[in-house]
Amino acid sequence: MKILGIAGSPRAGGNTEVLLGDLLAGAADEGAETEAVFLRTCAIHSCTGCERCRTDLTCTRFYDSMHLLSPKIEAADGLIVGSPTYNYNITPEMKAFIDRLYPYYRFSEARPGPWSSYFAGLGKKALVFTVAEQHDLAERGFAVEAMQRPLEALGFEVTETLHAEGYFAKGAVAKDPAMRERARTIGRRFARR
Repeated sequence: MKILGIAGSPRAGGNTEVLLGDLLAGAADEGAETEAVFLRTCAIHSCTGCERCRTDLTCTRFYDSMHLLSPKIEAADGLIVGSPTYNYNITPEMKAFIDRLYPYYRFSEARPGPWSSYFAGLGKKALVFTVAEQHDLAERGFAVEAMQRPLEALGFEVTETLHAEGYFAKGAVAKDPAMRERARTIGRRFARR
């Protein structure tokens, strides 16, 4: 099994990257081939809504890191996608990444006609996680849903979500062995599904 991890934090060595490492380590424990991508190191332009990808089936407006990531996404059996919570939502880096997955939708008629997904029926799965300072669900916002719902629309089965709560300082989660072992256990379970 090939699992691609995507970290949406702009902060190097932060909580999102620590947890992604633990999730991928757990998957590797089960024999999965894993790779981590840090969006902070990528150049991904924001989608402009030009709609050329509806017919071109790839973004032809920009040539950037998404053209390098697309083959990895297509080859992966599973995605692990994580973002810190920014103002109730995901980071701009993660939002740009998700929006640029739009070429994977397939449209059979003019707008707003029916659509399907390149990934539909391929058995791909995803695990979505967030890191937040807040413990209160209302204050954590909708970061998980902002990743989960687009991935489900694209044909991924989101088999698990993880909310890591109460972490703000850079790398604070690295000092929590219980959370790190929980992430590793979830990574193992993800690779077995």
